[in-house]
Parts: sequence; structure tokens; C-alpha cells
Amino acid sequence: MSPDLSQIVKAYDVRGVVPDQWDESLAEVFGAAFATVTGATALVVGHDMRPSSPGLSRAFARGAASRGADVTEIGLCSTDGLYFASGHLDLPGAMFTASHNPARYNGIKMCRAGAAPVGQDTGLAEIRDLAQRWAATGLPAGAATPGTITARDVLGDYAGFLRSLVDLSGIRPLKVVVDAGNGMGGHTVPTVLDGLPVDLVPMYFELDGTFPHHEANPLDPKNLVDLQARVRETGADLGLAFDGDADRCFAVDERGEPVSPSAVTALVAARELAAHPGAVVIHNLITSRSVPEVIAEHGGTAVRTRVGHSFIKQRMAQTGAVFGGEHSAHYYFRDFWNADTGMLAALHLLAALGTQDGPLSDLVASYERYAGSGEINSTVDDQAGRTAAVRAAFATEEDVTFDELDGLTVSTPGWWFNLRASNTEPLLRLNVEAGDAAEVARLRDRVLAIVRG
Repeated sequence: MSPDLSQIVKAYDVRGVVPDQWDESLAEVFGAAFATVTGATALVVGHDMRPSSPGLSRAFARGAASRGADVTEIGLCSTDGLYFASGHLDLPGAMFTASHNPARYNGIKMCRAGAAPVGQDTGLAEIRDLAQRWAATGLPAGAATPGTITARDVLGDYAGFLRSLVDLSGIRPLKVVVDAGNGMGGHTVPTVLDGLPVDLVPMYFELDGTFPHHEANPLDPKNLVDLQARVRETGADLGLAFDGDADRCFAVDERGEPVSPSAVTALVAARELAAHPGAVVIHNLITSRSVPEVIAEHGGTAVRTRVGHSFIKQRMAQTGAVFGGEHSAHYYFRDFWNADTGMLAALHLLAALGTQDGPLSDLVASYERYAGSGEINSTVDDQAGRTAAVRAAFATEEDVTFDELDGLTVSTPGWWFNLRASNTEPLLRLNVEAGDAAEVARLRDRVLAIVRG
């Protein structure tokens, strides 16, 4: 009996437990289906440090080559390293990673040439359906002339390209602690920062897809504790934390205090608008109100989107936006094929901090204007019913407005919150922002009483 691929093909990628839900034989089928659906005559494949990644990646390459596609294997890389290769070589690509998920998981992030995303509406559903059929019947006869599989190292080119996008020539010496979480940041950071006046303090740079020290998900505060302590111990200027596939980057200041991704978005937006006056900057609806405020103050046009990289990338392409940021620390750049790269955001932070004398806490203070709850998840059976109950409870409030761009956003001049359903789990996700922590707590508790009641 062939597996049900709808269980592992998500909205934006493939992700599941290896070998329970998928294995190298299915990876080969996915490779053949990807080459067929995209019509690729050549493509690039990379992988992270998980124990299952090399075998899955090579199987995918064999499947694509069986359809006649020439495959360039770039080996170990970050997800944004794969996007670089796709853009730089102008080839469709596939990245084998499950990001911050536990070691038993693996997945595939796919893109068309120029790092254009492949999601359910842009080819992934067709790839799933074809792979489902071939998993049941076996692969049909391949191309008369199979494609080639060759290796290519692009890490140096990737690092050089990122460095070409940010002027770091005049920065002062900085001590920087980097927690790679045993993920791909341990592979990319030394090359990207090589030659800069940076005293690098590495943490967990050993590539280990079993994540022996902590989960490689800096969005969860408990995974920043080690970094915060090391920054304080060493007197560092800042700390950076990357997730498992190193496409997201989080920062802590010289006191070990987290810098919100919204503040990083605002800071990078201001820098990009200085270089591109009047440009469009994208932000999702969970980012702080400080983000559109800063964009307007620097002469840019803020465009608000739903949460999710496919929506951000689509709006960037439509509007010609120079930059986009999300609350989850995904940062997108026009100069990087509209793809997300935490490493480039990190270089902007280093450039901004290194060209002024004050500490990072002072630099970001003007961007940290409000108090926020962070994302709070609640398990509920009736997501729509609970959301409707929340809307009804606030309907009589003065100066309240509602919008449903993505879930339910309830706003007043002094505060806002968003409640939205997970696409994959029976969860409602709540984010609250207000002028101070006490007001955030009041709103949070009021909404959660309805959601969980």
C-alpha cells in the first residue's frame, strides 16, 4: 500500500518522519515528479546536517536525473544558501531540511528558478499528485538520456554575494556570540564573517542533526537562555541565534535582552529606505505597529500581508518591494531574489551597530515602542466558533475596528490583537500588542478566557 502523501505535503513544503512517513524511495519519486512538473532540464539540490539528509537528497537527485535533468549537488548548505544557488545559477532547487523540527523529521523546500517559491497553488499540489501515482505504480521508463549529477561548492560565492549587499568596510571591532544550535549556521557563519573585525564567540557550531544542546528554534525563549548567558559572561556587543536550517536569525543585545524581530524589521527597513528612497516595504499583520510607523517616517510605503512566506514573496513581486519582515524572524530582500535570509539581516545589524558608538540596546530603543505578548497557542476544537465569540465580546467596545485579512484582528488606537487558526493543527494563535505590559496582560487574559472557556 502506498503512503498517503497528503499527510506530509504541507502548504509550502514536504515534511514528515523518516522512515515512518517517507524514505529515500519516496524522495526519488519526488525528484522525478519535481523535474516533470517544473519541466526542469537542470536543477540544484542541497541539504542540512540531519542524519537522513544526504541519502534523501541523493535519492531526489537520482529521480530528477532519471527524467533527463542535470543535477548540481551543493551538499551541506543553509536554506538561504540553496535560494542563493537557485538565484545565482538561475535553476529550480530543492532543499532537504525540516528546519527546527526534531531529528526524526525531514522535509523538502522547493523553488523554481530565481528562488521563486513552490507552494500548493504554484506546483506543489501537482507534484504531490504525480508522486502519489508513481509511488503506487512505480516510476515509468525514464528519459532516453539520463541527466548528470555533479557536485559544486557555492559557500564562498554565497558569502561573497551577501557581503556585497551590505557596506561593512567602516565598522568598529565587535564581539559577537553566535548560537548555531548545532544547525547550518555553524557551517555558514565562519565563512560569511571571515575577515571582518568581529571577535566571534561560537556556540554549538558542531553540525549535529540530533540537536544535543537545545531545539534549534530561537522563536521559543527557552532556546535563547544559553546565548543570553554567554553574551553577559563575555561582555559581547550582541548575540545572534540561528534556527536549524539557518534561514531565520534572532538577536539579543549587550545585556542579553532579546531584540524583537519587529525591531530588526524596522531597523533594516530604515536602512533599505535610505538606500532606496520611497520604496515599498512589506510586513505581516503580526509585526509591531512600530514597523509601519518607521517605514512611513523614513518615506517608504508599508504594505501589510498575511503571515507566511508565500504571501510575502508574492506581494514583494507584485509591488517591487525592497524588503519584507515577519514576526517570526524571516527577512526578505529584493536583492536576494525576494527570498528570505537571516544572514543578510544579521549583516545589516552588524553594519548598523558597527558604525555608531552606542550599544545595541540604544540603537534599537527607537524601534521598540510597544509591549507585546508573543504568540500564545490554545488547543480548541471549534476554531471558528471561538473566534466568533471573541469578535462578539469586543463588538460593543468604543473605537474598535475588525479585519479578517488573516484570522481576526481587533484594533483600537491604543492596542490590537490578532487571533488566527493554525493551518495544520487544532490551534488558535493569539498575539497582543499595547502601550504597556499591564494592558497586554489584561487583553491577553480577557481573550484567552473566551478562547479556552
